[in-house]
Amino acid sequence: MRILIVEDEQNLADALAQGLQHEGFAVDVAYDGEQGLWLATEEPYDAIILDVMLPKMNGFLVCRTLRDREIWTPVLMLTAKDGEWDEAEGLDTGADDYMTKPFSLVVLLARLRSLLRRSSTPRPTSMRVGDLTLNPASKLVTRGETQVPLTSREFAILELLMARAGDVLSKTDILSKVWDFAFDGDVNIVEVYVSSLRKKIDTPFGAQTIRTVRGHGYCIDPDPSADVDSADGPQDDSKDSAPGELTSSRSASATTAGSGLPNGAESAVDAKAEATALRRALRRQRRAARSDRQ
Repeated sequence: MRILIVEDEQNLADALAQGLQHEGFAVDVAYDGEQGLWLATEEPYDAIILDVMLPKMNGFLVCRTLRDREIWTPVLMLTAKDGEWDEAEGLDTGADDYMTKPFSLVVLLARLRSLLRRSSTPRPTSMRVGDLTLNPASKLVTRGETQVPLTSREFAILELLMARAGDVLSKTDILSKVWDFAFDGDVNIVEVYVSSLRKKIDTPFGAQTIRTVRGHGYCIDPDPSADVDSADGPQDDSKDSAPGELTSSRSASATTAGSGLPNGAESAVDAKAEATALRRALRRQRRAARSDRQ
């Protein structure tokens, strides 16, 4: 899930972003109201944490402008103003929830999860597809009675696919929800994580939860007991790329396929997986180019 923080206190904003990233969210930060409004208008966020006292444009005006433009992203207002009239004004301008500073990160995360469950796409407290269960609060994934350890990035992709079970999501769709605004790498990095997920949640159990829809992306069948269309063929991520694209699925097992990583190591594993995948993809592309010239 992708979150926008609009907060002018940089230390607080950065600390909050770090806490949310630790919980598996992709996070962008804006330090004034105008930048926050622009990002909220241009990017597909799942929720916005919005301060009230902001430079250039206050949070009330940002929220009202979003609603006037029919942007219904859930908004959690976070502010030092604790008067009842301030809270009423925030809710009346279109905010979905209101918290005062100082606040507990534990409570903020719980309220954020509650907002996400109440958004247009239903998100129950626990997601289930067949015998695969994902709990967004505890960050636990189980297949039957077996717990499946995932990195934070793998968890975020699986949560997105399960929340949109039945929908086909392109690599660009997944990238926009799971990676932050600053990511400028190759879109085929998504293949690395999808392949790694399959090795963890499907292969050991003889299951086929994540399907490749050729030329379109990936989906999870909400009814795994139904027959899978044989036209889909083998679930080979590399065949989902158009000719000439960088393809990184063969490197998916590198670094991310291990189990039970400490929380502090997950971001390093993610970064190393991305770098390794892209280096190998570039080498394959250069070899193919040399072969064509010969």
